[in-house]
Amino acid sequence: MHTIVTHPGGAHKDDLLAACVLASLHNCPIVRRDPTPAELADPEVAIVDVGGSHDPARANFDHHHFPREHPPTCALSLVLDSLGLYQDALQFCDWLETAEWFDSRGPNKTAEWLGVPRRAVSQLNSPIDMTLLRRFGQAARLEPTEPLYVYMKMVGDDLLEYLRVARERLDFIAQRVQRWSIPAGPASADVIEALYLPRTDATAEEPSAMLGSYIRAQKLDRVIAATVYPDRRGEGFGIGRYEDHPQLDFSRVEKEPDVHFAHKSGFMCKTTASDPARLQQLITLAWKG
Repeated sequence: MHTIVTHPGGAHKDDLLAACVLASLHNCPIVRRDPTPAELADPEVAIVDVGGSHDPARANFDHHHFPREHPPTCALSLVLDSLGLYQDALQFCDWLETAEWFDSRGPNKTAEWLGVPRRAVSQLNSPIDMTLLRRFGQAARLEPTEPLYVYMKMVGDDLLEYLRVARERLDFIAQRVQRWSIPAGPASADVIEALYLPRTDATAEEPSAMLGSYIRAQKLDRVIAATVYPDRRGEGFGIGRYEDHPQLDFSRVEKEPDVHFAHKSGFMCKTTASDPARLQQLITLAWKG
């Protein structure tokens, strides 16, 4: 790839981020103008968010010609899909689907889809967004040595690295995680569904967050009530309620001898216990059913 071409005029988050990813991969100039027919046919020129063509084999990444009923998408989605990263990005980047809606449906429809007032969309903007988009929109050509390009390349580097590491961590967890179905008590018909990540020689970084990603990937959001994961600061385990499950309150176990911390809001506790039977017992003691 020797050139990245995107549209002139006002810049948007999707064409900016798509250019960031391509800059990370190819480190070539970015020009902001309409592409020529020869460039649209040249696979060594990336055409982003302009040109009326989606043809990854020719590095054309425009979505504006898609029919009205096409699922929300954007230029960044097309670039990530060409790299085989789109599904991972949807899974690990909560902001991507919102960016697709905003770019293809506009702020009013996006706010309606999110279930928030229209003004909430603009309330989430920051000077970081405004400055980057304005400066990118003002540029006719960016060379790899220019400060804005260097920053854009860092954004692309970090996004691609985040997706790589997130996939590695999710695969790590998928190979080791255990699902527990715990009776809530002898007089209760309730069963508490929990995920348990045992301690291994290679403990995942941010295990609680990655368990959350695993739950969403497996579509267990409405099933799992608790997660149990190695405490990165000690030899025991952390136990947390998933998505603030209403029937778990870990402040109820704060006086247990092997619980050295229980958050006052009840969303998690930390224990020196490592025996699975004891960890399950602590979950049942926190159950309010």
